[in-house]
Amino acid sequence: MNVIVEAGANYVGVIGAGEGATGEQMVQARRVGELLARKGVRVVTGGLGGVMRAACEGAVGAGGVTLGLLPGSDRADGNQFLTVSVPTGLGEMRNALVVRSSEAIIAVGGSWGTLSEIALAVRTGVPVIALGGWPLPGVEVLVAQSPEEAVEAAVRTLAR
Repeated sequence: MNVIVEAGANYVGVIGAGEGATGEQMVQARRVGELLARKGVRVVTGGLGGVMRAACEGAVGAGGVTLGLLPGSDRADGNQFLTVSVPTGLGEMRNALVVRSSEAIIAVGGSWGTLSEIALAVRTGVPVIALGGWPLPGVEVLVAQSPEEAVEAAVRTLAR
């Protein structure tokens, strides 16, 4: 059996609303995925639609690798832009896996699931970059004004 170890590979989670994502959030997420892939960063998502799908589409379109950690038990539930899909069967508890599989998180917009992932990331020391979303006073989150700024901030955290 051959085991492939990707020395130096980095993983950044892209989180945000699924079905409730706005058109602007979809455009931003697609661009975030594309920019991460161009920098050789793997994109981690919850594997479904909305922001998750858009980020994966952008990454795959730029030749990148995507990992989807699905809430259900059926691999077929994942979006068509996943390079690797993992059906966890954990429901929303899979949010912890998304966070713990990522070296940084970029939150595009927000939803209750996104907020739970931000909380888990802050609690476990995973850097969070917010592109839109809710103001979170007193929470250590970097705020970005564009996909380019969000990706640059994430890449800077990877270099530490």
